[in-house]
Amino acid sequence: MKKQLFILLQKIAPQHAISRFAGFVAQCRYPLFKNQLISWFIAKYNVDMSIAQIQDPEKFEHFNAFFTRALKEDARPINSNSDLVFPADGAISQLGDISDGKIFQAKGKDFSLSAILGGDPKLAETFKDGRFATIYLSPRDYHRVHMPITGKLIETIYVPGDLYSVNQTTAENIDELFARNERLVVIFDTEVGPMAMVLVGAMIVAGIETPWAGQVCPTGKALQKQHFCRAKQEDIVINKGDEMGRFKLGSTVVMLFAEDAINWQDHLFPNMPTILGEAMADNNQD
Repeated sequence: MKKQLFILLQKIAPQHAISRFAGFVAQCRYPLFKNQLISWFIAKYNVDMSIAQIQDPEKFEHFNAFFTRALKEDARPINSNSDLVFPADGAISQLGDISDGKIFQAKGKDFSLSAILGGDPKLAETFKDGRFATIYLSPRDYHRVHMPITGKLIETIYVPGDLYSVNQTTAENIDELFARNERLVVIFDTEVGPMAMVLVGAMIVAGIETPWAGQVCPTGKALQKQHFCRAKQEDIVINKGDEMGRFKLGSTVVMLFAEDAINWQDHLFPNMPTILGEAMADNNQD
């Protein structure tokens, strides 16, 4: 009953208005308010501040600065023995093969490969019969996303959509959740072939940023659900382990690879915690 009520509230809530208000609050610089909010959040979610560059909650100019905090330089060493490493702290929601143009979501639900990429059938063909991994970033996690492998930026696609919460309950009850929510699709050319990193927005996720374009979501066009815009990027290469994006309040990263491009590490399984920089997969072409 509680789950049903939660899903109903998700459907009738003014998702974008709530999320944009959350973004406004997260930018508040009033010391008493933002200090109490940050301290409450750290205690509520047991955030490990010992690995952050700035550890004093009062040193952050606002909540968003805390949420997108940088880590100490040596906090997340990048595994040099693995061709691909995890791009974020979080947990594996699912991983496996892309079958018949579908990606497994949870408990018998899946979502369309073409839909999550913005409805582009040619782009979807690139990842047909490939492999995917979905990584969930919880509130306590570090919320910058890094490159699992060195890649040249080919294309960014902003896809407007809904803003359902992203968690186990919604994944099990909302059809095509990740292909319905607002998201940023980023395509790279790598030594294992094409790679897509899809940064999925969610309720109260107040923004998605990239190093080369700044804040991309929201754009003011978020309610135009049939519209997506593309921007070619030239000569931008991001090295393995370097930042490629960040969430202002967290969500999920869906990674896509072409057929026979990679082999997952044998020890990976759903719900397994992930640590940025640790081994994820190897080049199947070696």
